[in-house]
Amino acid sequence: MWLRPCCLFSPPPPPYLFFTKISITTNLKFLCNSSHRLVMEDQTINENKSNDPKPSDYPIPLSPPLPAISKQIELNRAMSASSLSSLFSLSSKDVIFEDEWLIVVNKPQGVYCENLLSSIPSLLMNSTDLTIPIFEKKPPELHLANRLDRDTSGLMVITKSHKVAGKLVQAFTDHKIRKTYIALCIGSAPKWENISIKSGHGRSKFGVWRVYAASDVGRTLPGGSTVRAMATTFQVLSVNRQGKFIEPTKSRPNEEEYVVIEDKGVVCGDGNDEVIVRAYPRSGRTHQIRLHCQYLGIPIRGDVKYEGFNEWKGETFDGHSLHAETLLFDHPVTGLEVELRAPLPLWASQALQPEGG
Repeated sequence: MWLRPCCLFSPPPPPYLFFTKISITTNLKFLCNSSHRLVMEDQTINENKSNDPKPSDYPIPLSPPLPAISKQIELNRAMSASSLSSLFSLSSKDVIFEDEWLIVVNKPQGVYCENLLSSIPSLLMNSTDLTIPIFEKKPPELHLANRLDRDTSGLMVITKSHKVAGKLVQAFTDHKIRKTYIALCIGSAPKWENISIKSGHGRSKFGVWRVYAASDVGRTLPGGSTVRAMATTFQVLSVNRQGKFIEPTKSRPNEEEYVVIEDKGVVCGDGNDEVIVRAYPRSGRTHQIRLHCQYLGIPIRGDVKYEGFNEWKGETFDGHSLHAETLLFDHPVTGLEVELRAPLPLWASQALQPEGG
């Protein structure tokens, strides 16, 4: 391992940001004291020491169980989102791109994908764009090409035919579509400017998504599924409003630049810095960015499932601060490159502005 000082912002550089490059053969080790965590049940602490005949046959998660506080908060959020679903509708200002095969919209926080999809027909009927055909005889065959968590905002792609859906869904599955996300995290300011990490991903005995060691990829989990690989690149944009918005990079890290995860992660909750990061997921696992932020010790604000603060500076949050920022892909029909960007949410715009700016 070697470290080379490299600041993200204009001089003088903050003392807590450094560029880190670690060989793929080097494991990243963190000291993790989980005594501060509240777990749902005592048994979840020892979920891999159960009464199974051969508990050692199962890989041990590297990330902690769900905090006790998360269960009720998540239930309240789900009930609130469900009650508001009947009132939800998209407007033309939510449309980022549309042609006769696709429509891309900016999903707001707190909306289920299914509710968004059901609002598309009325949006299309009310469209004033005469270049888009009006489906008078046959309604469009609408499909979600990608999905976002209920509380994640940002770009969602809806296809208008089965054929186009098949091509685009396959492109997402094959990781041919490049995506970036913006997240507001709370924790200790990272000592890196950019980092790429590779780990395992899977459900624990109690059905919770967890981070596993990269060497556990392919091993069987208690529910019968297997640990799958996930990789994410992170880029620090701002720490405590000291930084600025920079354009996403289109380059991908080399294999030797990945940090291979084999040990427990950074303790969460030991820092109070506000950190804006851009995430480049190299795979598409469930809750991938949320899990990796937790592992790095900078859980996403409001993400109570993964140790994020539900209350911060006197404000209580209805969801987590994660936004699907950009998409870059080849059009499934024309073959032309399509690059799309969603407007930043208010929390991101504010966090990227200096205090008093």
